[in-house]
Amino acid sequence: MTTRLLITGAAGGLGRYAREGLKGCADVLRLSDVATLSPAGEGEEIVRCDLAEREAVDQLVRGCDAILHLGAISVESDFDALLQANILGTYNLYEAARKAGVNRILFASTNHVTGFHPIGETLDHLSPRRPDSLYGVSKCFGEDLSRLYFDKYGMETACLRIGSCFAEPTNRRMLSTWLSPRDFLALVRRLLDAPKIGHLVLYGVSANRDVWWSNGHADFLGWRPQDSSEPYRHEIEKREEEPSDGVRYQGGRHAAAKLPG
Repeated sequence: MTTRLLITGAAGGLGRYAREGLKGCADVLRLSDVATLSPAGEGEEIVRCDLAEREAVDQLVRGCDAILHLGAISVESDFDALLQANILGTYNLYEAARKAGVNRILFASTNHVTGFHPIGETLDHLSPRRPDSLYGVSKCFGEDLSRLYFDKYGMETACLRIGSCFAEPTNRRMLSTWLSPRDFLALVRRLLDAPKIGHLVLYGVSANRDVWWSNGHADFLGWRPQDSSEPYRHEIEKREEEPSDGVRYQGGRHAAAKLPG
């Protein structure tokens, strides 16, 4: 049983799912974000923190047993912003966790670290990374940093390459990439409860019909997604035309867009 679980980025979409859905998986949820959070409820602590501020992050991590690291810019942005939030912030978190003796981190990576693979190709944890954006590059950094801290210090990390985690899929791409909030929370619970995870890279995706990613190497977790995008297919295909010929990469609009600036 985790005594104190730190959730960074708790004011974001995934953070709100985690705040509500992970109650009971730890004695205390320590919720943090640079944005304002609603007041703490029973079994909660609120700590406002900018992850780019190293001393503040050191204080934030102390007393925690595990970390669900969702705090980041989660869309394409200019490099300077990503540098502060996604690169420096992730480094500060790992270094603070090392000093505090935290041995398990669940790192919210993204499918956009492999977004320049073509649609129709099935990927797994061994597939070459082909980031489709500066955002994807920032998450590649986080994956590599977590590997370094595992090899040097034995700090376990699960890098969750999250697909599209929303209440329901809203477009054709999400028919393949959708991760339901219920499946996301079940996966997080499995990763927190597993006796050992080592350094694990896996995709966060529900049991959709046309999935592009395989998690066969992570069967030991016993996680089986329960939801599927299939019930939404008819309405989505009715309102959305077939993708244009130029949309051929798994990263979708991230792969198609020019870099900022």
